[in-house]
Parts: sequence; C-alpha cells; structure tokens
Amino acid sequence: MSLHALAQRIRESRGFHHKTDIAGVVASLASGLPNGTRDLAQAVALGDDCAALADGDGYLLFAIEGLVSDFVETMPWFAGYSSVMVNVSDVYAMGGRPLAVVDALWSDGLDPAALILEGMAAASNAYGVPVVGGHSNTRSAQAQLAVSIMGRARALLSSFNARPGDSLVMAVDLRGRFEDPYPFWNASVGAPAQRLRDDLDLLPQLAESGLCDAAKDISMAGVLGTALMLLECSGVGARIDLDAIPRPDQIDFERWLSAFPSYGFLLSVRSGHVDEVLSRFSQRGLACAAVGKVDASREVMLTQQGESALLWSFHDRAFIGAPAEVEA
Repeated sequence: MSLHALAQRIRESRGFHHKTDIAGVVASLASGLPNGTRDLAQAVALGDDCAALADGDGYLLFAIEGLVSDFVETMPWFAGYSSVMVNVSDVYAMGGRPLAVVDALWSDGLDPAALILEGMAAASNAYGVPVVGGHSNTRSAQAQLAVSIMGRARALLSSFNARPGDSLVMAVDLRGRFEDPYPFWNASVGAPAQRLRDDLDLLPQLAESGLCDAAKDISMAGVLGTALMLLECSGVGARIDLDAIPRPDQIDFERWLSAFPSYGFLLSVRSGHVDEVLSRFSQRGLACAAVGKVDASREVMLTQQGESALLWSFHDRAFIGAPAEVEA
C-alpha cells in the first residue's frame, strides 16, 4: 500500500470520524453563545483531555468518558475496567493525579450491571482511585456507561503548548495484546498495580520538573489522530516519521496506527529536554521515541521509507474544532 493510500484509510477510520464529529458538536453548542467558541473557552480552553480550573497553587481537573454501546454490550467487564482506566489516563495526560471517579450506568438487568461494576472495581484497585458514587438504571433496553473523574495538578501538560521546533515524542507500553475485535491495546489487566501507578506518575513528574508542558494521551483516533488534536489546539503542524513509531512485533502496522493503548502518550518536547524525557520512560521499560518535528505549517505530513504524504491540512478543515488562538 502506498503512503497516500494509507493516509486516506486512516482519515476514513472509525476513530477519526468519532473525533471529527466533535467539531459539529462544538459548533452547535457555540451557536447559542454571543461570542461563539470564545465563550466556551472562558473557563478552560476547549481541546484538552480535562477541564483545568485554577485552584490555589494548582488546578482541579475534570473529565468524562462515554463508552460505545457495542463495546459495553459485548465486553461488559473490560468496558467497566476501561471506563476507569481511560479517565485516569486523561488526568495524567494533563500532568495531574486522580482523586476519585463517579459513574452513570444503564443496563438491561442486574447481571450485566454486575459485570460492568466488577470491571470498574478491578481498575479502581489497580490504579488506586476510588469510585465514590454515581447513577444506575438496570431497567434500560440498552447498555450504556459513562464515567467522570476528578484530579489535581500542580503544573499542567496542555494541548495548547506545542511549539515549532519541538519534537513529538511517543511513549507506549508494548507489553500487551489487542482485545479483539476492538483496537484496544491492553497492557494493564494483570500488570502489577504499583508498576501501573509509577509508570503514569512519570507524566506529572515531567510537568513539575519543567521538562515538558504539552501532551495528550493516545485515544480512539490512534497516535496520528491524537497528534492532530494536539497540533490543532496549538495552531501548528508537523512532519511525522512512521518508521520511528514504536510498535509491537508481529502486529499489523495499519492496525497499530489506529490502536487505543492502555498506556500511550504523545508529548511535544523542547529540543533541550528530549534526551532526558526519552531516558525517563525507557528506564521504566516503556517504549519511547521521537517520531516527528513540530513546525508552523498547520499541515501534518507523514513520511515513510523516503515517501511523503499529506495527512491533514488545518487550512482546509478543522479536526475537532478547537480554538487554536486561545491558550490554556
């Protein structure tokens, strides 16, 4: 497959479509406000993994994740586990540490609800984050699950801080497996709880030490969709080298590009800090590499084995509709 064809297939992926839908939601919400998206950004810039509200000498972080209904229906235990895991990841991606989660759960009967809640409890124990309440309805015709989290950060990692000249750095735990048929790369279930917590704590340590101020966790749109969200928020572009992306052995590369890893982050790092950031992840047995260079083009180019192709131009189309001119 040519690189141009690969870029087209990625643009047409389910994960990309889920993210581009956000732009329509933002536009609909902003249409009812006198100053549009500027009013949405008054409290916190739209596009980060969490809302970050200044509070004393730090920030309160709030986030919520809803899980797709077919996933909740077919894999209720892992859906429950993932609902906590992805929220925890959002808080750490902002340079914070989680405090507690609450859930909203709909199910057709008590048995499916029990499996979902067992999964949530397992993740709560693994990550050391309590489930402190929520809402339930066990008389629903369809399974639905959403979980919200609160955290706190002393220093922020933000989607709005990438700068031309930065290196894009990908950090991921390759010690996992795909949860077929979904694109979820599971390096969490069964891993030592303390290792999971210490690996995640690298993110706030980087923020607090001043080694990094821009990051996102790799989401349903995979590493490339996550890069688009980060770059759009910061009003920049990048060249991304697919050959440099860390990957597991014997895994289809196109599938890997769309993977949603249980531990995966994309950071935008100033040139003088790249080596130290790479070292901190590698010391914990995590795969980490500089995979691209941020520039001022507002275009995202892919390169692979001497070939290049345009993945996205923000001049032509928004990705999630984040107001890049507003800083966090």
